[in-house]
Amino acid sequence: MKQILLFILFFTAVTLSAQTEFGSKYKPIAAPKFSGKQKKIPTPVKDPQAATADIPGIKTPNVFDNTSITPKSQFQIGEEKSKFSMYQQNDFANPGDRYVAKMEKDLDKALREEGLREGRGTLIKENISLGDFRTKAEFFVVKFRDFGAIDGDLVRVSNNDKVIRDQILLDASFKQVQINLSNGFNKLDFEALNIGTLGGNTAEIQVYDDKGVLITNDYWNNLAAGFKASIIVTKE
Repeated sequence: MKQILLFILFFTAVTLSAQTEFGSKYKPIAAPKFSGKQKKIPTPVKDPQAATADIPGIKTPNVFDNTSITPKSQFQIGEEKSKFSMYQQNDFANPGDRYVAKMEKDLDKALREEGLREGRGTLIKENISLGDFRTKAEFFVVKFRDFGAIDGDLVRVSNNDKVIRDQILLDASFKQVQINLSNGFNKLDFEALNIGTLGGNTAEIQVYDDKGVLITNDYWNNLAAGFKASIIVTKE
């Protein structure tokens, strides 16, 4: 029993000795001290050339691209042209050429209406009058020419149904015939003997008295074969 008590006392003494030695050698680690002041961060130096590269460019808004402000026209620059056209399109042709054909057509129509150009229009199938005149002249000199294309127009000349010239071929220059006038009534007839290869019979006519005074300058256009243009002359 004594041995057990001695063992317990010995064990207790050793334990207390160890705690005392460990406690004398142990030193607590002090907590780090932090300054209350904020550390100053140096300002970075930027490359002058990179300064503008990092900033996105500012694009000025175009009000013409905003359809809520300005409606877009189909003829705006940069858009595709309209595919519809009454004229043949050629990017390398003169833009004015497209109007030439129409202008020529309008001119041709105007000349036909004024009797200055012949064509395959409606033939005049009736006799026409070129006027009535009174004169004291002994005769008239009548000149004819084809004012249109030279296409073989033929004319017969007569006075009071008496043939003065059986046939005159009209061309670009004037051809003339003298017609003696009877006292009183004279009916000068100029009959279209045919129609030319390009249209009806066409002629310009100039009539002068025996003093060389112009009595009338007239014409007929697209006269059908067999019909006449006439002048009534009363000799006083």
